Amino acid sequence: MLIALTFTIGGLVVLPLAADRFVVSAGRISRALGLSPILVGALLVGFGTSLPEGVVSGWAAAKGNLDFAVGNVVGSNVANLALVLGVAALIRPIAASRSLILREGSLVLLVTVVYAGFHFDRQVARWEGLILLALLLVAVSLLIRWSLTDVLEVVQELESGVRLRWEWVIGLGTMILTVAAATSLVEGAERLADELGIQSAFIAATLVAVGTSLPELATAAAAVRRHQSDLALGNVLGSNLFNLLAVGGIASTIAPGPLDGGFIPLLWVLLVLTLFVGLLAANGNRLLRWEGMVLLVFFAVFVWLAGANLA
Repeated sequence: MLIALTFTIGGLVVLPLAADRFVVSAGRISRALGLSPILVGALLVGFGTSLPEGVVSGWAAAKGNLDFAVGNVVGSNVANLALVLGVAALIRPIAASRSLILREGSLVLLVTVVYAGFHFDRQVARWEGLILLALLLVAVSLLIRWSLTDVLEVVQELESGVRLRWEWVIGLGTMILTVAAATSLVEGAERLADELGIQSAFIAATLVAVGTSLPELATAAAAVRRHQSDLALGNVLGSNLFNLLAVGGIASTIAPGPLDGGFIPLLWVLLVLTLFVGLLAANGNRLLRWEGMVLLVFFAVFVWLAGANLA
């Protein structure tokens, strides 16, 4: 038990810190190379903060644990929408641009419907994973096109005097550390589930999902404090797109097979939550504090359902 807890807690602590620092270095390098800061903010921040989910689910799928990979994707997306946006709205109401809600929001809802539809038959096929990866290319091209006129801004600017070569070193080091922490987290979570007599899918959908969503939580909280609500919402939407298409696509391609039937109600929760957040945001183009409280209650219900259906 002690070894499992050490691996799990160590991975949860190191993973978001390493991934967050990797995103910072990647952003600085991108801007130093002359890439559009708007493009960096729209894609790098949203997709970059999903690096933990990608590594964790990819590693789990490579080991043949499809339920763990799917649990992490579904749990992370619910955590992003309910926990991350809920906490961010409590800090300060999130006022987003209507174009962001209509374009990126609609895209996330459509992708969520496709992802859930592929999993409702409790069987994941490799061709479904390939379709998700193809849709990822379409989504990225749309985000690039939209980012040319978006008002999203990056979280940080390149400080004067920062040496680019050190950012390369730090970026490479934190990338390696992210992979190592994710490996530790998956190994620890699987051991912990075995020793407690519960399914690893439940651990993935709750504990691991919250841990891998910490970068999104940190980014969203910082964004709303700096009155960058579009960045907070854009970060979550970009992260969810990456989770469903890239992470979900890779997991389905690597480890196709049967899926635990306990995921069906959780997939419905994800669909309803995605639509619910969209309706809340579209109502006046903002998420208020009381709506943030509702989202946190939604997350608590999801955890309860995960325990009832997966544990």
